[in-house]
Amino acid sequence: MIHLQSLSKTYDTPAGAFPALRNIDLEIAAGEFVAIVGKSGSGKSTLLNMVGGIDRPSSGTLSVGGRSIQGLTHSELASWRGRTVGFVFQFFQLLPTLTVAENVMLPMDFCGVRPRSERRKHAMSLLDRVALADQADKLPSALSGGQQQRVAIARALANDPPVILADEPTGNLDSETSIAIFRLFGELSGEGKTLLVVTHDREAAVSVSRTVTIVDGCVV
Repeated sequence: MIHLQSLSKTYDTPAGAFPALRNIDLEIAAGEFVAIVGKSGSGKSTLLNMVGGIDRPSSGTLSVGGRSIQGLTHSELASWRGRTVGFVFQFFQLLPTLTVAENVMLPMDFCGVRPRSERRKHAMSLLDRVALADQADKLPSALSGGQQQRVAIARALANDPPVILADEPTGNLDSETSIAIFRLFGELSGEGKTLLVVTHDREAAVSVSRTVTIVDGCVV
């Protein structure tokens, strides 16, 4: 599902060139649940951004679902991303002026993958999946951190993407909620979704199928 070959990323900084990733070779099969671990600044989030098409590599090749993405234009990349990848962030990134249901419907509105008349029904089914259907018409500020993260997961699933990318999804959650979130990720993997999760939470990450460790931009 995800194939990286000799992938490198170098940023130009006032202090000179900074190599964030160095010749990464990595393959992740469909349905795998993989944790990316390493110290702060090791290149974990940069790797995730490459796979999600948020950032572009300096060299090497990258394909997701058999499609090479580094040569896509910005508009092609945005269209591909909306249908292929669901993102879950550490700080949830829910829009505060939209209700919970409206936040989940937003990716559907952007990509138009479902008729408008069906979008709320689908959002409600996803919220039911994460046990939050009864909170659908509340604003995110009325929910706990764990509840907001479950809404974010429902939103990531809105367009039924084959790949879910999560960047420190339990970084602001208590240990019990963190374990529940990783359990949900495990269920999604069992249903065929491919999950790539950046995390420091080794206790919660025991359910992953594989752990990839990055040190100074290299897979070790």
